[in-house]
Amino acid sequence: MNKRTSIVVVILAIALGMAACNSGAMRRNPGKIYAPDMTYSRAYDAYTSNPNFEDSQTSRLPVEGTIAMGHMFPDHLKEGDTVVYKTFTTSLRFNDDEMAEGKRLFNIYCAICHGSNLDGQGPLYTSGKFAAMPANFKDGKYLHMPIGQMYAAAKYGKNMMGSYASQLDQKQRWMVLAYIKKIQSENGGDAFIYGTTPVAPIAAATDTTKKAEEKKKG
Repeated sequence: MNKRTSIVVVILAIALGMAACNSGAMRRNPGKIYAPDMTYSRAYDAYTSNPNFEDSQTSRLPVEGTIAMGHMFPDHLKEGDTVVYKTFTTSLRFNDDEMAEGKRLFNIYCAICHGSNLDGQGPLYTSGKFAAMPANFKDGKYLHMPIGQMYAAAKYGKNMMGSYASQLDQKQRWMVLAYIKKIQSENGGDAFIYGTTPVAPIAAATDTTKKAEEKKKG
């Protein structure tokens, strides 16, 4: 390579280098892009046709077998399967804050009928709106009722009570029922096992016991 050729090569190299430099706001040509469809991907609105999929649908179903963050596995409970209801339960255990939330939800959705004291004396019943008394959760009929039966009633409804599946998600239903079971355990029901620390049941005081205690005090 002679001297003249070397000078030409150097000049071309410098020219190309300067051409490749960013000239700021004055530059109008961004240059060439190797894969423009990846740099500037085309967006499709949710309900528009999309040629990238066989069914031409932009909105896609979740991958089979996956669960969205913050959601639980489906309970697979079927309406009317009363045999399964009796054995259906949960492994969830609730701390004090979650139990307080269960009480709050109960007072919002349940106390209007069942009463804030869980005794069936809710405002709708005491006002004379209903002839039949709602469930008294402190009554012997309900004290030992399997929690699965109660869960099914909350999900599908029972008698005059409608379904609360749209108002309460799975965890919220269990929190409400855990609150009910805790109150029942304090009124002669089964031991409370749905908290972080199990609590032994407290026997409900009978009339005889109450009279004996009053006699001692007197």
